[in-house]
Amino acid sequence: MKILRKLLFPFSILYGLIVLLRNKLYDWQLKKSVSFKIPVICVGNLSVGGTGKSPMIEYLLRLLKDEKQLATLSRGYKRESKGFYLLNGNENGSYVGDEPLQFKTKFPEVQVAVDEQRVRGIENLLKLQQKPEVVLLDDAYQHRKVKPSHSILLTTFDNLYAKDLILPAGNLREPKSGAKRADLIVVTKCKPTISAEEMLKIKQQLNPLPSQKVFFSAIKYSEVAYNLQQNSKPLQDFKNFTLVTGIAKPQPFVEHLKQLGLEFKHLDFPDHYNFKNDDLQKINKAELILTTEKDFMRLKNQLPAEKLFYLPIEVKILNEVETFEKTIKRWI
Repeated sequence: MKILRKLLFPFSILYGLIVLLRNKLYDWQLKKSVSFKIPVICVGNLSVGGTGKSPMIEYLLRLLKDEKQLATLSRGYKRESKGFYLLNGNENGSYVGDEPLQFKTKFPEVQVAVDEQRVRGIENLLKLQQKPEVVLLDDAYQHRKVKPSHSILLTTFDNLYAKDLILPAGNLREPKSGAKRADLIVVTKCKPTISAEEMLKIKQQLNPLPSQKVFFSAIKYSEVAYNLQQNSKPLQDFKNFTLVTGIAKPQPFVEHLKQLGLEFKHLDFPDHYNFKNDDLQKINKAELILTTEKDFMRLKNQLPAEKLFYLPIEVKILNEVETFEKTIKRWI
């Protein structure tokens, strides 16, 4: 792998220069960025997938839903539909995208929309009879056509952008200098027991601007799984089940289950995978199935409800929670 990365490094330099030039054109206002009168908060990353953007969006929704009329806007990665679409919650996950459907299912009072053109998406949201007062942009850090009022940059504990390389030699979508656009940096998927010394070391590696605050977060797993009818089943009651994942980085979930002493068969699929009939037949052979909340959005209408369960997760801020939440509320 190291040899391959070295061979690809010249292509990374070329790609990085192209992306850097693109960013400079926006910074110099030679390419147009559209700003809006309402707060637009962007949640994104510098790397490809798996940094915990969806759980962070949900954290913000829980934090702000009683303060303002909220909307989320995603592109709806790998969805079958095109253009602007406002969800009602009854759609198929493959039609609108699994993450937007997850947001609408958990927060029915929030306006959830998808549009591959974010400017058009926000403009259409503002044309609604009940206009949103705040828009949360999901995975739009590189979408420079919208100038967000604030940006939250995510990076994972085990793969900091400061240690990574640009595609294709590494996983970065743009040079590390892009981190300067962020208002807050959140190191995600930390171990809950991370020490103050480890936090300080990571902050030094990230080398944030004086104006940038760095926070640390962990994934909090539910102790109970749920099915379509919201029937609950404690994790400890799962015996010889099949785990189905179609997410970018399933390993933390797998390790969590193993630490609980659970035995299972793991069927691992690519991120945002649209399950085919052969896949469903293979999965359906299991007597009991556990999956992620995101995958559940694509599987819930295709497998027997009584044996398909999902495990909810939440983000837990590990340092200066009050400061983090006050900062977000001040933005709106």
